[in-house]
Parts: sequence; structure tokens; C-alpha cells
Amino acid sequence: MSTKDWLEKDYYKVLGVAKDAKSEDIKKAYRKLARENHPDANPGNPQAEKRFKEVSEANDVLSDTAKRKEYDDARKLFGGGGFRFPGSGGGGGQGGPSVDDLFRNATDSGFSDLFGGLFNQGQTRTQRYSSSRGPRRGSDVEGEVTVDFVDAIEGVTVGMQMVSDAPCEACHGTGAKAGTVPHVCATCEGSGMQTSTSGGVFAMTEPCRDCHGRGMVVDDPCPVCHGSGRGRSTKTMQVRIPAGVTDGQRIRLKGKGGAGENGGAAGDLYVIVHVRSHAVFGRKGDNLTLTAPVTFHEAALGGEIEVPTLNGQSVKLRIPAGTPNGRTFRVRGKGVSRRDGTKGDLLVSVEVVVPDSLTPEARQALDSYARTVGIQNPRAKLFAAKP
Repeated sequence: MSTKDWLEKDYYKVLGVAKDAKSEDIKKAYRKLARENHPDANPGNPQAEKRFKEVSEANDVLSDTAKRKEYDDARKLFGGGGFRFPGSGGGGGQGGPSVDDLFRNATDSGFSDLFGGLFNQGQTRTQRYSSSRGPRRGSDVEGEVTVDFVDAIEGVTVGMQMVSDAPCEACHGTGAKAGTVPHVCATCEGSGMQTSTSGGVFAMTEPCRDCHGRGMVVDDPCPVCHGSGRGRSTKTMQVRIPAGVTDGQRIRLKGKGGAGENGGAAGDLYVIVHVRSHAVFGRKGDNLTLTAPVTFHEAALGGEIEVPTLNGQSVKLRIPAGTPNGRTFRVRGKGVSRRDGTKGDLLVSVEVVVPDSLTPEARQALDSYARTVGIQNPRAKLFAAKP
């Protein structure tokens, strides 16, 4: 995005957060808006796609501490009237470039690149040019995916649509029309900055009027990006979700984010994984959990029961006599895969099932059982405890 975009767009308003919002509040607001407006959730809805791009752009700036500071500084400098260029309406003279002129066709240089030499007049033009034209790392991109419970345990590859800033495909980032190339600005000798004097009292460095701070002049601009050299890239890429991922986990894919500029490295892709619940199994760390119903006579007399595992196979579990309701048994090696190659366990909790109705014969048998064991009050200890 250009520095002009930073001055014209209120990213805090886009995300619906205050200007002093904490990073976690910004992240929470972005995730909510991105989920609501994601193209996958709104197929064929151009307004949702546009909104998704806007919130992604806002998050890219506000979630990065350095970018956010540059953005706030830029808006404070211009929004507060603390700086004016000649001819921009501040009574500083006629014929100078307006703010629109200064930022027209600007690349994604950010505030620090465009005004980096403003207060560093001790640098030579060659040093300033080298600093602003050097390799620039691409932006980090964040997205979200939702996977099934089994896929989260075993790992899965999913398709993910990514929208990011990238060099214009038509001009390959040069900003010039195909068949032409930009040339070094003769006025600033490629530095992008020029020094002017005010009444002979002091010197002031400002963006070059001829190249608008780029250091390069494009005689025939690219008709696609209008000379900026940048464009929006929307592509679907295959993302590998590792085995054992947890709900809400943030995965970093190095070099899969926005493309770099001038030979700079690509940014990273951060994927937030959401896991759907399972109808039978739950999870507790590296262990899987399961509730297995048992009958009264199985719990009282003991026996062998069969329970399922996540891979579809079943295992047999020995229930000792006198097993109370809620007791948990451990089946080793049937849980979640760990990084060291070992696996967690399957934790099986028994739940004694009470029949909804009894046949006359069953009722008679239970009455006989009650007379045999005698009268018992399992709640007696509740009243025996002292206050």
C-alpha cells in the first residue's frame, strides 16, 4: 500500500477499534471480520470480498508494531497540520506539488522510507538512495481454516485462499508499461529527495518534485497498476496442517506470505486452526477421552467391554467388580501423536446406565437384592460431617 493510503484510510475505523486498542483487541476484531467476510463464506459476493480485503489491509498495518507506529506518525504529522509542502494550501508558495502529487504512484514504501531522509541531511544522496531502494521483506499474512476432529489428530492438507500485496504481474513491479523501463531521476540523482531553502535561512529536505520521492521516473506508466508497481494477489495454496494441532493454534509457514520487493524475502503466513468437535471423542492434551456406558451388573460384577478407538478399530477393556460411576481407565498408545513419535493415551470414563423402565421380573429381582443386602443409606456421611 502507498503512504498516501495510510493518510487517507482510517484502519482503526475499518476494524472498529479505538486508536489506543491493544494488540489482542485488534487481532480479535480482525478475526471476527475476516471470518464474516471471507470469500469462502460469501461466494459470489463482491461486497464481502472487498470488505475482506479492507480488513486484511488494516490488520497488516495495525498488527505489526513497527508499521503501526509509522502509520500513527504519518497521520499525526499530516492530520495535525504539523507539516505542509509548498503549494499544498498552507500558504507556502505557488506551483509546488500537492500531497496528492507527492504520493501519486508511490510504492509500498511506508512512511519511514518516503521521509527517511527528511531529518537525516548528514547522509549523502547515494546513502539515502541505497537505504530506500534496498531489498524489502514482504508482509506477513494471517488466515483461518476449520478442520475436522480426526484431521486435526492425524494431520491434513487443505486449500486456503490468500490475498496479499505483490508485484504487479503486468510490469513485474517496475511500474512501467511493457517494453519500457523507468530511468533514474536526473533531478535528485535517484535519491528521491531534494533540498530547498526558505529565504536563505535554513535548508529543508523534501520528496523530489519530479519523481515524487521514488528516485525513478516512469515515462510510460503501466496501465494495470498506474505506475505503482504493486498489485493485489489472490491465490489458493495448499497448506499442510500437522498432526496433533489443537483448536485455536497458530501455525507459522515461513516464506508463504506477501512477496518481497527488490529481492527482499517473502513474509510469513500465519494460519489459525479451528477444530470441529467430535460426536464421540474429546481431547485432553495429548490424550483422547471417551465416555463408555456400562450396565449396573457390569459395574457391580465386573466384566470385559469393547470400546472404539479413533482409527476405527476397537479394543477390549477389563472392568473390575465394584467399579463406581465415573471411574476412568487408560488405554495406552491410542491417543494423539507427539513430536517425538510417541502417542498419548485413550482415557475411558465409565457411566453406569440406569434403565428407564423395569419388567415385573426385573423389579422382583431388585427387591430381592435389596432385602438380601439390607437397608443401606449411602448419604449418611453427608449428615455426619460437622459444620
